[in-house]
Amino acid sequence: MDLLVTLILSFILLVFSTLKGYFIFYSLLASTLLWIAVLLRRGFLLKDLMQMAFSGAKKSFSVVIILLLIGAVTSTWMTAGTVPSLVYYGIQIINPNYFILLAFLLTSLVSLLIGTSFGTVGTIGIALMIMASNSAVNSNLVAGAILSGAYFGDRCSPMSSSANLIASLTQTQLYTNIKNMIKTGLIPFIVTSFIYLILSQLYPISITNTILHSELLQTFNPQPLLLLPALVIFILAVFQVEVKISMIISIGIASVIAIFYQQYSLLELLDFTLRGFYLNEPSPLQSILIGGGMIAMSKVVLIVIVSTALAGILAETHILNFIELFLNKAKSQRQLFLATMFIGTVSAAYGCTQTIAILLTQQLVQKRYQSLKLNNNQLAVDLENTVVVISPLIPWNIAGLVPVTLLMSDFSCLPYAFYLYLIPLFNLIHKPRDVKLE
Repeated sequence: MDLLVTLILSFILLVFSTLKGYFIFYSLLASTLLWIAVLLRRGFLLKDLMQMAFSGAKKSFSVVIILLLIGAVTSTWMTAGTVPSLVYYGIQIINPNYFILLAFLLTSLVSLLIGTSFGTVGTIGIALMIMASNSAVNSNLVAGAILSGAYFGDRCSPMSSSANLIASLTQTQLYTNIKNMIKTGLIPFIVTSFIYLILSQLYPISITNTILHSELLQTFNPQPLLLLPALVIFILAVFQVEVKISMIISIGIASVIAIFYQQYSLLELLDFTLRGFYLNEPSPLQSILIGGGMIAMSKVVLIVIVSTALAGILAETHILNFIELFLNKAKSQRQLFLATMFIGTVSAAYGCTQTIAILLTQQLVQKRYQSLKLNNNQLAVDLENTVVVISPLIPWNIAGLVPVTLLMSDFSCLPYAFYLYLIPLFNLIHKPRDVKLE
């Protein structure tokens, strides 16, 4: 009974914090303390629980530097004019008769380059929503396409925090995982594109807003040179250069452009790198081009560290061993994938963040994958094809709540995020169901 009460109280705390917009770290820490109190009551020693928490948190240390670098990349790209240039050139190729399709493809490209769904939605996503705002078309269609594209890169970009976290947790190679994600995501991507193509033809959009175009031109003077930091990331990814090195090089190039082309001082650049980019002068872009920074990512770091600590405690105490009994019934790859998808959905609903959902799911299913002689690469790609894309479909999960809020939409757009549904469904269908794993 005490476990059920703790589970319910933790869930209420996390959902309340998410819906009220409070920093979820505090609710997560409170949940961790609740679990520790219950486990102490059940006879576990505090010293042992702290060791379990440290062992769990230690798994996140390798990804902490990457998370901080992602914050620095986003802010320096904005300062250099790289993100504004991506938006500017993206607008140039927009065809009203293919708007919804291009919204998906453009956000997919930007998210692949910068590796963050929030950053993608907060830049090109908002720009696309502004462009479509004067049209009679249902804005949920556009928001759903943007959300799909934003998680294309969040799933398989070398700069994605979730991709790096899963590679770290499963002890697999990031670029091997990316290759597997491309293979398993290609057909869903094509099918999604076809759906958005049909919807684009049925609901063409009349683009009349030119303010964004002129403001980008006046403020940043976009030109191909400004795309160099993004191009470097792409080229180095092709050659499988370690992602941390790629990001450091990109930050260096963006910093040079910011100082010598955009005329920002070194102190301003350092401020933006730490606290995030913002425009000093009044501009319609002020609410669009903002964010990034290492301090902002430090909040994500805190969530990751506490999440891994809690996941370590839950895993090593075997307090959720009833789930293992459920997993033991999976005898084929299809059954195991279905079980992983179910656990990922529950974890995403309970954890309220993509990070917690990934950690809980990985901790709960890993032993079953090992017992069935499935390697860590299979576990990694299955996590990417379930919990990573399911999390943004949970209305109160931050992975979906933040992008929807940024897009000035509501949860009515979630049914139109077809890519997020097709990834797990396609992979479930194509898993062998007759071949026994034991």
